[in-house]
Amino acid sequence: MTDRHHLLVHGATFAAVGDRGDISGVRGGGSPDGLFVRDARHLSRWQLTVDGAVPEVLSPVADGDATRCVLVPRGGRQEPPAHTLFREQAVCDSAFVESLRVTSNRPAPTAIRLALTVDADFTDQFELRADHRTYVKPGAQRSREILADGIEFTYRRAEWRSCTTITADPAPEAVEETGTGARRLVWSLDLAPHGTTTLLLRVIARPHGDKRALRVPRDPAAVHEQLLAREGEFAEGVAFPTGWPELAAACARGLADLAALQVPATGPDGAELSVPAAGAPWFLTLLGRDALLTCLFALPYRPGMAAATLAALAAAQATGAGAAPAAQPGKIVHEVRHGELAHFGQVPYGRYYGSVDATPLFLILLGAYVERTGDTAPARRLERHARAAIGWMLDHGGLTSRGYLVHRADEGGLANQNWKDSPGAICCADGTRPTGAVMAAGAQGYAYDALRRTAWVARTVWADETYAALLEQTAADLRDRFQREFWMREHSFPALALDGEGRRIDALASDAGHLLWSGLLDKEYGERVGRRLLEPDFFSGWGVRTLASGQPAYHPLSRHRGSVWPHDNALITLGLARYGLHDEARTVAHALVEAATAAGHRLPGVLAGYGRDTHPDPVPSSHTCVRESRSAAAPLALLTAVGGA
Repeated sequence: MTDRHHLLVHGATFAAVGDRGDISGVRGGGSPDGLFVRDARHLSRWQLTVDGAVPEVLSPVADGDATRCVLVPRGGRQEPPAHTLFREQAVCDSAFVESLRVTSNRPAPTAIRLALTVDADFTDQFELRADHRTYVKPGAQRSREILADGIEFTYRRAEWRSCTTITADPAPEAVEETGTGARRLVWSLDLAPHGTTTLLLRVIARPHGDKRALRVPRDPAAVHEQLLAREGEFAEGVAFPTGWPELAAACARGLADLAALQVPATGPDGAELSVPAAGAPWFLTLLGRDALLTCLFALPYRPGMAAATLAALAAAQATGAGAAPAAQPGKIVHEVRHGELAHFGQVPYGRYYGSVDATPLFLILLGAYVERTGDTAPARRLERHARAAIGWMLDHGGLTSRGYLVHRADEGGLANQNWKDSPGAICCADGTRPTGAVMAAGAQGYAYDALRRTAWVARTVWADETYAALLEQTAADLRDRFQREFWMREHSFPALALDGEGRRIDALASDAGHLLWSGLLDKEYGERVGRRLLEPDFFSGWGVRTLASGQPAYHPLSRHRGSVWPHDNALITLGLARYGLHDEARTVAHALVEAATAAGHRLPGVLAGYGRDTHPDPVPSSHTCVRESRSAAAPLALLTAVGGA
């Protein structure tokens, strides 16, 4: 049996275990393996043996909020297993808990030796991702201390300190060395005839700087109750469509995932907040663009998440240039990391500002929040931050000097700083990449919407008519300029981008649908674009491809040159509805819901671009989040766009 990885997620903590509930300590390969908290692996081995042998899988781990599997000792057909092991595991805030129940299948007393090999290597997640990089760690030291009921692993490097504590009830009778740095916890169990013994195991991770007094539930069942209560809070009050049960199920699944993906953050006044992480496994942290789009999709149903995210991003807003990678005054952060490599500056993502679109999206969410809820308090409290964000768009962002928001490749960071951020994502139809400055189409739509929404806030909340008029005129000028310079008459479609010389990057891409969402195109152009996105080269049957097929640059498995992203399609669906293309909006919505239904009602982060006419099942793309907040919130956007139709 091929050992797959199963993901357990709770806030900033996740665990990836194999089919028998083990963690093997594999490095690299692109898949996580272990218990991770705040970007570090706090448990790198967790391997069970019985009488010196690895047990066989009778029932493998199934995906869920808690994992369960059934194991038996190795044997032949002639003699049934002497005992059965029932494992149940769950994660909660900075902790991993397991219940291991051993049941005798014999009418006579049975003795077994149970051992659990454990280790904590404290590897930063950037070392484990499949990019083949290595990082020097001068002076790093690991230590191990045997406890009365387990063992504690500690890691130190200069001022950095983190630890992992493993305890058991009943306590192990011995803690053995293995010769590899790992330790082996050992129990000798005497089972009565058909008797049962239960071991409760608990792992507590303490990342650097975490001094909280953690209250960890005793067993996985108690953790599961906590998670169900949290999921219930997120679903409370949401009116699911009764006439479309598949969409209702996708919304419910998405809300449950959003409940699990909440991570801690801090507001401008130091208040503790909870905001949506981008996704698990590798992006279980605050990413500005991802969090903002997630909150926009969920705004009609969970507005509190938007208020918290706005405050957290305001607190992380750049106040000067050069203090952090790609930072400029007023710019909204792209990514926040808490791991060792970020702490020592070995990766640029501690606070990384390489995003051209997080800043306008921040303003869009602020305006949309006030309009939707009538609550003006965030707009008043964050006025300084909003004006600074507008200032960045006009000055450093390029609106005043270039007429558009502009980004350039960031050495050591991202090549592209719009949502399609992979190196080859911005390209001509033949695959040629631009060099130098890039003005991506979608970001101009966001800028237009941000200017108009902030003008409305300035007029209705800040009572600043002069500022409102300035922003409205800037938005109108941007709209006229865009339609004149981006529109490709030969294709009746907007260019994906302009290069630094103003030449059109002529790939036909889904970003045009974002222009519908933001309202940048006039009615005639918008209707043309909306209908074009539903033609077969764009529409796969599961959604709109990021790049229309038939172009040399197209690849069905490329992240941004032919795949299908649910959040991209959610924006397109909202845009189609905005321009009155309701039949087209329903077509895209039904395709996404059917893709979710085929995957247990959960939308993946990315789908391959294969057509439904040639492959009748949706194919998940590789190297994508197992749970992604934008995809989790996408069904809510569909509900907003088309209702229960």
